[in-house]
Amino acid sequence: MDSTKQYIREAYHAGSWYQSEPTLLNATLTNFISTAQNDVPVSSSTTIDLPRGLIAPHAGFSYSGPTAAYAYLALSEALQKSWRGTVVVLHPSHHAYLDGCAISGATSIFTPLGNIHVDEALRAELLNTREFTIMTKETDEKEHSGEMQYPFIQKALLDSNKDDDGEDTGSQKLRILPIMIGAVSTGQEQHFGKLFAPFLSRENVFTVVSSDFCHWGRRFGYTPTSPPGHIKTPSSVKDIYQYIEWMDHLGMDYIASQEPGAFAKYIKLYKNTICGRHPIAVYLSALKENAYAGQEEVNLSFVKYAQSSQVKNADDSSVSYASAVARKL
Repeated sequence: MDSTKQYIREAYHAGSWYQSEPTLLNATLTNFISTAQNDVPVSSSTTIDLPRGLIAPHAGFSYSGPTAAYAYLALSEALQKSWRGTVVVLHPSHHAYLDGCAISGATSIFTPLGNIHVDEALRAELLNTREFTIMTKETDEKEHSGEMQYPFIQKALLDSNKDDDGEDTGSQKLRILPIMIGAVSTGQEQHFGKLFAPFLSRENVFTVVSSDFCHWGRRFGYTPTSPPGHIKTPSSVKDIYQYIEWMDHLGMDYIASQEPGAFAKYIKLYKNTICGRHPIAVYLSALKENAYAGQEEVNLSFVKYAQSSQVKNADDSSVSYASAVARKL
């Protein structure tokens, strides 16, 4: 990789989408995480199955942060169990058109809580496949879906390094590799999934998939109030927000089943505005490939769901957030 193209990725959305002042940001994330920990059953938080990945939302922290915290309990757990390695972040593109996948060209990722070094060796391996391009600094920094994961990742690392007195020991380090998944076809999703599979199955790799769920409202150009065709909803679904939740959970069930083909059919039928559908599909294809090859099998389950508001009429709007955790079987 040409060193003249390398850069430090700045926290472009700090101060607007989340707090830029370290003490305030740390307190906010601590509150989110503490609330999630208090809500998670003991049996879930003490499982012996090592967390291997997660799906988390990427809206402003005041909206999606509480939901994302449920997913990041898994990364904290892995770090507390002495996992060390690289966090691969698969995120969508909201602004730049990309027919393929692009890897961050940064040498490190700045967050208000500290810098995370990029795994340049893993990036070189992926670039050697000649299947990836490299993001420019501008493209990398303007895309929020990756950035909204970085403070949570750094927070998990900082908390895992605290001793009994709450002092930072700095004993554990991790690296990161952000990868943008563009508007790829179903065939490309399968192709990149198979390409990623041997990398994501490595014991020193933890996968983060960034996605919000349904974007409902006129401003999103998406306002369904009933399913397509002759599909019927349960009798308990009366308001629009209940339909959105029902539809989202249907998609979440397909994701949890780890069947990328079924998820693709769901997206085609319902046209649900899941902005990270391509990263999710690539991840599902990688999981399926690894299971088929006997490399690794995981259980993928959703641990939290929320909506930014409850839609009750056509003038309302909302965005849905969901968190999932993948655990090694």
